[in-house]
Amino acid sequence: MAEIKVLALDLDGTLTNDQKEVTPRTRAALDAAIERGVTVVLASGRPTAGITPLAKDLGLDKKGGCILSYNGGKIVDCCTGETLVEKTLDPALVPELCAFAAAQDVAILTYSSEGIVCERANKECFTTKLPMIPVEDLARYVDYPVCKMLICLDPDRRDAVCAAGRQQFAGRMDLYPSSPFFIECVPLGVAKDASLAALLDHMALTRDNLMACGDG
Repeated sequence: MAEIKVLALDLDGTLTNDQKEVTPRTRAALDAAIERGVTVVLASGRPTAGITPLAKDLGLDKKGGCILSYNGGKIVDCCTGETLVEKTLDPALVPELCAFAAAQDVAILTYSSEGIVCERANKECFTTKLPMIPVEDLARYVDYPVCKMLICLDPDRRDAVCAAGRQQFAGRMDLYPSSPFFIECVPLGVAKDASLAALLDHMALTRDNLMACGDG
């Protein structure tokens, strides 16, 4: 087997413990891997801004490493801030998604570099450490590339709304439930494994050089 050059870690339950903390033992193991030339990748469905504080806490902005955010929609070099991989939604889908959410009477949000952009408070606003940016008209507000939008709703409606969304947006984007409360809305083909493969190509490495730890 080839030497491991990239270590990809899911955040919750893998990098962090039940208290959402990185233990001293884990920190030491990561530092030892970095000393051996391994690139650490923090992988999550969270937005880039929601992972950056943890990357800085681990010193990846100085030691080197990458952030894989939006379930694979974007990969950023922690040291340089350079975007290495990015897939965004067709801008025309943003107002259509907002109209779909309004018709279904569910909340929808997206992200900016400053926080969570939404028309009304929802569970995501309270379960992340990012600030809420309230807007009157989300579709009009979003004039920048979007990697992911998130529908927030009661668990008993999730499957029906997801099925309706898949029918309406078939062949144009992917929708899938990520928790009882959320439906992810992402560009076609976005996934952690596909983005990691793109990162390996960028680094001129193969899958034999990758160790992935977590649920995907």
